[in-house]
Amino acid sequence: MVRMHAPGKGISSSALPYRRSVPTWVKMSSDETKEMIYKLAKKGRTPSQIGVMLRDSNGIAQVRLVTGNKILRILKAKGLAPEIPEDLYHLIKKAVSVRKHLEKQRKDKDSKFRLILIESRIHRLARYYKTKRVLPSNWKYESSTASALVA
Repeated sequence: MVRMHAPGKGISSSALPYRRSVPTWVKMSSDETKEMIYKLAKKGRTPSQIGVMLRDSNGIAQVRLVTGNKILRILKAKGLAPEIPEDLYHLIKKAVSVRKHLEKQRKDKDSKFRLILIESRIHRLARYYKTKRVLPSNWKYESSTASALVA
């Protein structure tokens, strides 16, 4: 998603290596990697957390190079993928925490404004996921039920 509510251009990012072969230091096979992904997903880890754990503990920089598929696609094939996408989940979690803060601090105008920006991002992302059929077409973000989605 683009940088909507900030003045920056946001073009800096890490560059992937050009070589698309498995690095020499990776000793795990494709099946072992998939089993590790399933095990971590059953513990309740998100796809990005799984990627970080595989990178830090096993030296697997890119799961796609080892297995031929991305982590989320592997989880979808096994039926272990999260019901709402990870980026949308974190935006909802942020909105819930800001709303909780606003219950205690009613005069905080800046937080109220930021909540509006967060919720507009949620609506935009939900509209995108509905067109890509990741979310059902009748899915709707409501602030009253958002805490149940996050919990």
